[in-house]
Amino acid sequence: MLRASQVFNRLNFNNLKGDLFGGVTAAIISLPMALAFGVATGLGPIAGLYGAVCIGFVASLFGGTPTLISEPTGPMTVLMTAVVLNFTANYPKEEAWALSFTVVMIAGLFQIGFGMLRLGRYVTMMPYTVISGFMSGIGLILLILQFPSLLGLEPADGGVIGNVTAIPTLIGDAIAQANWPEVILGVGTIALIVFTPNAWRRWCPPQLLALVAGTVLSLLVFGNADIPRIGEIPVGLPTLRMPAFNQDELQVMVVDGAILGMLGCIDALLTSTVADSLTRTEHDSNKELIGQGLGNLFSGICGGLPGAGATMGTVVNIQAGARTALSGIVRALLLLVVVLWIGPLLQDVPRAVLAGIAMKVGFDIVDWSFLKRIPKVSRTGAIITYAVTGLTVFVDLIVAVGVGVFVANALTINRLTDLKSKDVRTIQAITDVDDEVSFSSAEKKLLKNTEGHILLFHLSGPMIFGVAKAIAREHNEIERYEVLMLDLSDVPWLGVSSAMAI
Repeated sequence: MLRASQVFNRLNFNNLKGDLFGGVTAAIISLPMALAFGVATGLGPIAGLYGAVCIGFVASLFGGTPTLISEPTGPMTVLMTAVVLNFTANYPKEEAWALSFTVVMIAGLFQIGFGMLRLGRYVTMMPYTVISGFMSGIGLILLILQFPSLLGLEPADGGVIGNVTAIPTLIGDAIAQANWPEVILGVGTIALIVFTPNAWRRWCPPQLLALVAGTVLSLLVFGNADIPRIGEIPVGLPTLRMPAFNQDELQVMVVDGAILGMLGCIDALLTSTVADSLTRTEHDSNKELIGQGLGNLFSGICGGLPGAGATMGTVVNIQAGARTALSGIVRALLLLVVVLWIGPLLQDVPRAVLAGIAMKVGFDIVDWSFLKRIPKVSRTGAIITYAVTGLTVFVDLIVAVGVGVFVANALTINRLTDLKSKDVRTIQAITDVDDEVSFSSAEKKLLKNTEGHILLFHLSGPMIFGVAKAIAREHNEIERYEVLMLDLSDVPWLGVSSAMAI
């Protein structure tokens, strides 16, 4: 019989003060991010709030990382934006949104399946060069899509992503048509987030400070200007949405759901690893995937954005003293209060301010330090990282990951093959004994008495399929002897291809 702690993410009340403070702090940070991501996708700020509440509550309750804060994130927002734009280009708004939220539900089901199949440990087994390039590409996409909104224009059409010529045109047109009040608000938002003194950050997250300051400035200084604002936010519990399917789009929906689910798994488990390092604990990967899946499934039903573990919120949560899942639950309940009663107070927030917040997130997603250092470490690694980044922005997210993983693994296998091929040795009796293969005195005497009629074939280390060719090359050497002795005592694993070569 399962214990309550096994079901409810090790929930306890032994750190009540720290968890309450952590939850309050994380909620303050989550509010402007949820609004910004909701507006960025085109689904509205309420979708971001619903997503933050649903995923935050369910994943905290049923996940496997007690201090993880789950909410809509930059990478998930980028993919969701592409999904929404694809459907709204072909269907009426209500149908397009229904299909989009169904994709979120499908993503949740995939994540639950990954967790039940116990694939958690394998999800992040991807070369860091590919992860870094992919995440950097997503960060650049978020910067590109939000750039027009930062300048007071309509949000960018997601169709520009994957179009090499459209991106420079988009940036040039946005600069030429910029509205200066919005430019001041957007750029000022980014500057305030970046340059807020550390002493202030302890008491007020810079994102919230920028949200309040930008809104007040827009009303007092630019009150008569026609500044786009987020507008009315519905108050109350969400209307539950049942899954909606379209036969013509079914394959696209399943593929999008799988991609969204996989990205959410990677995002969440990488953040869980960060949480482990800060709290000196160990998360349950498979349980976390199930919790994330349940959260995204519930979010889709409630009309919310998809989400995953958020690094910023998780780190702040832990630094504020949180140690159990109670902090994530408190954060979700506080955001629910905003959804139920405080929403009307947010309708005057300028879209340029939210664009500034989102662009700072996009900038932080780009792995600048790794992109700068990798050429000094490995030329091959640099080529893979930059190629994945470029493919993510200018071609397709899936193509980028697929090509990156294939090339990285192929190069790794080739390198391992070269190294392991050196361990394939043929030793003629006792006269040509390799110094790296040790023999006892009795073995040396026996080999000496064979008078050169026996060939010892020594293998060591894992014999992967790439070593089969090196084994086969010894065929001519083997034919010269009457007896072949195989020494596999140093082989912990023998692949089928190598076994067939032997």
